[in-house]
Amino acid sequence: MEHITDSQGPLWEVFTQKKSGQPYQHAGSLHAFDKEMALENARDLFSRRGEATGLWVVPASEIVAVKPGDAAPFFDPADDKIYRHPTFYEVPEGVKNL
Repeated sequence: MEHITDSQGPLWEVFTQKKSGQPYQHAGSLHAFDKEMALENARDLFSRRGEATGLWVVPASEIVAVKPGDAAPFFDPADDKIYRHPTFYEVPEGVKNL
């Protein structure tokens, strides 16, 4: 029996920026063999109609995420550290936009 290999290349995650100064947002995924090919494919797939002015491509294997089983303790608030809550500080009179 013959061993089948993936002929599409590694998976890359694509992030686009609609206008300069705006945040990048996840647009989707694609396969490519190197970063140049990933950028070109991302341009062709996610900005062909001028939807983006900036592109990021990131190897999916390099993304680190919280595992579902670790989410509760990871995101558990630090209630014992009252200095992290905005109610701990007194706001001086006349301070705006805080």
